[in-house]
Amino acid sequence: MGMFQRDQQIFADAAPLDDSYEPEDIRERDDELEKYQRALQPVIDNRPTSNIFLYGKTGTGKTVATKFMLSHLEADAATYDDVDLSTVWVSCENLSSSYQVAVALVNEIRESQNKEKISTTGYSQQRVFDILYDELDALGGTVILVLDEIDNIGHSDDILYGLPRARSNGYVDEVRPVIIGISNDFKFRENLSPKVKDTLAEKEILFPPYDANQLRSILKPRAEKSFHDGVLADEVVPLCSAFAAQDTGSARQAIRLLREAGELAQANDCESVSEDEVRDAQEELEKNQLYEGMQELTTQGHAVLCALAYHQSLEEVPIRSSDLYERYTKICERLDADSVSERRVRDHLSDMNMLGLISVYEHNEGLSAGRYHEYELDVPLTAVLDVLLSTNRFKDLADIIESTADDNNLLQSDLSDY
Repeated sequence: MGMFQRDQQIFADAAPLDDSYEPEDIRERDDELEKYQRALQPVIDNRPTSNIFLYGKTGTGKTVATKFMLSHLEADAATYDDVDLSTVWVSCENLSSSYQVAVALVNEIRESQNKEKISTTGYSQQRVFDILYDELDALGGTVILVLDEIDNIGHSDDILYGLPRARSNGYVDEVRPVIIGISNDFKFRENLSPKVKDTLAEKEILFPPYDANQLRSILKPRAEKSFHDGVLADEVVPLCSAFAAQDTGSARQAIRLLREAGELAQANDCESVSEDEVRDAQEELEKNQLYEGMQELTTQGHAVLCALAYHQSLEEVPIRSSDLYERYTKICERLDADSVSERRVRDHLSDMNMLGLISVYEHNEGLSAGRYHEYELDVPLTAVLDVLLSTNRFKDLADIIESTADDNNLLQSDLSDY
């Protein structure tokens, strides 16, 4: 008998537990889908359509809802002879400027038409914008530009100013560009430049975290499709839902927890999945979640984390936000990236604290020094370096931090905790 054998007793079809799975219907988002439908209705009516921005933490249904709505919109638009609709989808996960987003949009359009892509360097920003306008005008009609994880562009928001004004400025004649921005950062709009805020004229749709009952409703049909009959104990789906609701309210987390529990049962040659597998899976995923939480930080979040890691490597922690901010601005200068205010850096630190990545200590020294906070990593420095080293933009800085930590013998002791 071979080392690997096909599972016959746990999983019937694991596809519904995959991150890429697109369900036939969207559960527990009726209000959000109704707002989404109203915002997209002008496309079918062949009239100007507002830009749409979706806000919510990871796993709250923004992307899957967008795919669901656009799928129906495209199908319905095809039944009208006078509606010309195209959609272009770009993930901004590794894009940190309007220039890079514009290049990505141009190349996404050209790839769909089997045309030669443009280089990612060597053009002025205005030249790339002009190429983008030409490509959009050639498409004509309404073109919906989906910018997933748009918060990664930070303060480089020129594209959010240029696209909405392209028609009124005479850059395009035959097309109506519509932006759908998807952001994990509820405060993203607050940090846009005033001219962008005035120009966007967007509809906002908020996707709050799911509660346990909503997660159970989402999980149940996936569980029924994914596992053989009678395999799941009655408490498995409710427990997966409860764990995810207590933590992040993320459907993605609940689904991954269910899948991990099934894989543990399979690995242990169990005939069923019980509460024990769910609890073991939760413990395993908590470790992985910290790593994913660091990976999913924005460029600004990574810069703040990098600054804290640097002070950690020098054993200069806990550190006050004012001192940390000084290091953060130097990191941004080295990366040729815009820096944000010290208040915004504290917001990023607060987010990282909620993710369990850092510890925050509050001090109150009365009238002499007042109240202030100090920060240090709450995860191994090696884990932070793994994330920074895997991000091209931060690799050189991570190498410096790693070397500094190694000189101080920090990594050897750190490894014992990782």
